[in-house]
Amino acid sequence: MQEDIQLNPRKFVCPEYVYGVDSRLMAATYCAKLGGRKIFVVTDAVIKESRWFKELENDLHTHSLDYHVFSSVSPNPRDYEVMQGKNEYEENKCNLILALGGGSVMDCAKGIGIVCTNQKDIHRYEGVDMIKKPMPPLICIPTTGGTSADVSQFAIINNTSEKYKFAIISKAVVPDIALIDPFILTSMDAFLSACTGMDALSHSFEAYASNANSAFTDLYALESIKLIFGNLQKSIEQPFNIHARGQIMLASLYAGLAFSNASLGCVHSLAHSLGGFLDLPHGECNAILLPHVVGYNFDAAKERYLKIAQATNMPIADSNPSKIKTNFVEYLIRFKESVGINTTLNDLGVSTDITATLAAKAIQDPCNATNPRSPEIKDLQTIYNESM
Repeated sequence: MQEDIQLNPRKFVCPEYVYGVDSRLMAATYCAKLGGRKIFVVTDAVIKESRWFKELENDLHTHSLDYHVFSSVSPNPRDYEVMQGKNEYEENKCNLILALGGGSVMDCAKGIGIVCTNQKDIHRYEGVDMIKKPMPPLICIPTTGGTSADVSQFAIINNTSEKYKFAIISKAVVPDIALIDPFILTSMDAFLSACTGMDALSHSFEAYASNANSAFTDLYALESIKLIFGNLQKSIEQPFNIHARGQIMLASLYAGLAFSNASLGCVHSLAHSLGGFLDLPHGECNAILLPHVVGYNFDAAKERYLKIAQATNMPIADSNPSKIKTNFVEYLIRFKESVGINTTLNDLGVSTDITATLAAKAIQDPCNATNPRSPEIKDLQTIYNESM
């Protein structure tokens, strides 16, 4: 029997990207190609002390490119950091942004680009397609294998006064160039490798189960899941195994292409609330929440989760859907523990007396719109409590 194909119109957006060892060394060349006169380099305090930053500086010097460094970026980037970056960009008369770092650095760089050309407070651009003017040229060099901000239509910023993370979703924030070099991952420690790998896995799970999925996003999401289950543990145990690291970086890229176009779901709405209210690590929160959200969604997207389970090579010995769901949730918990994430939300300082507040913030997140099951506040609170 011929398999049904999706014939409804679907849009697919992605930047130009270069994947492979030493692609990071092309940064200055691309800066020059894009007309960079003075480069605004966005990074963080840790990366600024790394060999990757020193290489970048040498490359910019070799190409006689002037630059200014902005490294005041926190994990879960703050709204005031975006505005500070905008001021420094303008004071130094820069005309191109180059982000070297993980998701927080790249999201902050996107925020800076937005406000530099649109000239209003970053909060004004919360939501979908709120950006009127294109950003300055943006080049991203990711230093982790998971966030995929280097290829996505998303920027996530922390509203510090109201204590929630808000999403800016627009093709205007898709970088011009992504230089995706798996060699950079060899400097990541085991825990960061696990958290960012689980972030990528959450992206793929949610993109595949999304009600905005397409043939294109399905292709990338399932392949990403296979690569992560096949290589994440090995990449952690053998940090200099460039093949394993390369597979994880490729999985992150595929996951980014999938979720950027199919969007996400309740894992991310719940994690964004945790990150904004308690400033918790995003990847670790995703890892803890993912099995419980799968359990919540399973009956609403049964066929899709069965395909995901097959992609993970989970043994399916029982045809009872309820039993498969239970086994799958347990399988995912064991997997995140196998890569070193043994925590619960309670271990991270979350208590039941604040889950109602967290759920009330999470229900406002736009990621809920593409979750396969439309959540209510009480549902989200229940998932928080189950994740304790």
